[in-house]
Amino acid sequence: MTLSRETAETIGLQAVAWLASNDEILPVFLGATGASEGDFRENLQDPAFQGSILDFLLMDDKWIIEFCDTAGLAYDAPMRARAALPGGGQVHWT
Repeated sequence: MTLSRETAETIGLQAVAWLASNDEILPVFLGATGASEGDFRENLQDPAFQGSILDFLLMDDKWIIEFCDTAGLAYDAPMRARAALPGGGQVHWT
């Protein structure tokens, strides 16, 4: 099932808030992306930034499970939200 852009952005914002409150994983995100805490705060509402956070969380099943359990989401919701945000289209290599 495809999510609406509005629903995807809501999940993106939930992911931003969850990551911001996670003292263990936030520094990993900042280190991996080169983003500063200021960049993080300035881009909260940017759907492309939300997509990058979802991309990051999707790298680890444990992070997805923790986020979804906290947010009350189905485990496939972050992946479906990512697909609906900018840059989330499926790449076809053939």
